Amino acid sequence: MNRRVNVIGVGMTPFTVPGVGGRYYDLAAEAGRLALQDAGIEYRWVEAAYAGFVHGDSLSGQRGVAELGLTGIPIINVSNHGSSGSTALYLARQAIEHGIAECVLAVGFETPSAESAGQHWQDGESPIATELCARAAREYMQRYGARKETFAMIAVKSREHAALNPYALHRQPLSLETVLEEEVCAPLTRLQYCSSACGAAAVVLCSDEFARKRGISDPVFIAAQAMTTDLSGSFSEGCANRAVGYELGFAAARDVYERAGIGPEEVDVCELHDGSTASEILLYEALGFCRQGDAEKLVEDGDNTYGGNRVINPSGGLLSMGHPLGATGLAQCAELVWQLRGTAANRQVPYARVALQHNISIGGACVVTMYRCD
Repeated sequence: MNRRVNVIGVGMTPFTVPGVGGRYYDLAAEAGRLALQDAGIEYRWVEAAYAGFVHGDSLSGQRGVAELGLTGIPIINVSNHGSSGSTALYLARQAIEHGIAECVLAVGFETPSAESAGQHWQDGESPIATELCARAAREYMQRYGARKETFAMIAVKSREHAALNPYALHRQPLSLETVLEEEVCAPLTRLQYCSSACGAAAVVLCSDEFARKRGISDPVFIAAQAMTTDLSGSFSEGCANRAVGYELGFAAARDVYERAGIGPEEVDVCELHDGSTASEILLYEALGFCRQGDAEKLVEDGDNTYGGNRVINPSGGLLSMGHPLGATGLAQCAELVWQLRGTAANRQVPYARVALQHNISIGGACVVTMYRCD
């Protein structure tokens, strides 16, 4: 049984700096209530919940969802580093698509402490992911002659978008000169990497039959979704672009395009996992938005922002939203649903009908999802 899966409710909390976001279960409950309110349904109609998080224990999902009520439903914990939220969405979608349930909830949350968030920069050493992204940037520059300024332009664009988003952690504008200061790992600077954050997001999914019974018409729906995990060459020596997820994104996106019967040229808006500016540049090509080696031209032509062929990360992306690991994948979903509904306020992408989401954990899993609104 393969049924259409609709997204009828989304909700999220504003993202905040680590250590001041509040208790994880309060954030999870707030996001969940907002999603239920947005869907116009009661929690008692939800038949299962999937909870994505990283910093927690084996019962964190149960604790967070319990704040919504004690109805005896299955609550499945999902912990998969940076893609745990989108993995929860993936499992929730399967439950609806295969007839296991009529209405389910996916919720993601993260409340890292200020101390744990700062551990990346202790002793003057960069985390592995930081070094891999910088190596990927260097490889790209050597292969295609790209300039370091092009990578910095991604961070400038991110803040321009985030300035319109009340949920984003970093909303102050940045100049190109400011972005290029404070090099961390050549050629990337500190402002070209995402930061940790606290926050939560939630999504309500349902079948067509459930939507009809509740009088929900023309909902946003999942046109296709795919997950890929590490391939044999993911960590090959001298191929940093593989390590930051180029091949995983390429494989998952091609699967989604084939299943949906919709190509990358038809995508109006995209939320992708910009853990660094180098990641975003590589993903333009991995997701099929341009040919290999043409990402620099795409950036310089403005085809990643308003007025271009499509808008990439209208929310500001991880670079400006921040990255509360368990919440990011569901926050991306919320942004795209608002865009397709035409309710994204002053960051609305005009006439958006097809949206693409990309979320990944390095050394883990990549989930790509396509949404439509007919």
